[in-house]
Amino acid sequence: MSRDRHRPDDEEIGAFRQALQEAGVRPIKRNRADPGRPRRRDASAEARRAAAEAARDDTGTGRTSDGRVEPVRPSEYLDFALPDLPWRTRSQLKRGQIAWEIGLDLHGHTLEEARAELEAFLREAAAERRRCVMVVHGKAWGTSSDYPVIKSHVNAWLREWPGVLAFCSAIEADGGTGALYVLLRRRGNAA
Repeated sequence: MSRDRHRPDDEEIGAFRQALQEAGVRPIKRNRADPGRPRRRDASAEARRAAAEAARDDTGTGRTSDGRVEPVRPSEYLDFALPDLPWRTRSQLKRGQIAWEIGLDLHGHTLEEARAELEAFLREAAAERRRCVMVVHGKAWGTSSDYPVIKSHVNAWLREWPGVLAFCSAIEADGGTGALYVLLRRRGNAA
């Protein structure tokens, strides 16, 4: 195979362009891909910025959903972390090596009481700049359900809370799969 590529001369290029024109080929007007849907132009940058600021605000009430949640088993190990959380921090949390500072026990609460208590607890912990807290949800089955209701809802609620960096089931000495270590974001500090 030859290493020299054939370079077309002006006559060949002209013939090629004429053949394209005769075939009805037109030059494209834009050098951008068309995703097949119109671009959104109704949301201004300021509106998006305001929405992002509102989403960051932890002082509002009702930050957690009250819809259907994924049921978990009583002995299931819960584990969640934001993708950019350092591996070392996550592994320290899983091993119980990050000391929890305050705790919340949700035993004996109804679902709505548990939700209100958890939200108030997380707001208070954030205001006090706590790094790691414990939430005891228990493993009890709901009276009218076939899964641990509080545990399942706490699993969903913590994933939605903007100040939660990670959480996982506690070590056996602190309650095992009936409790969670929750790693919180401190305002003004990086994760």
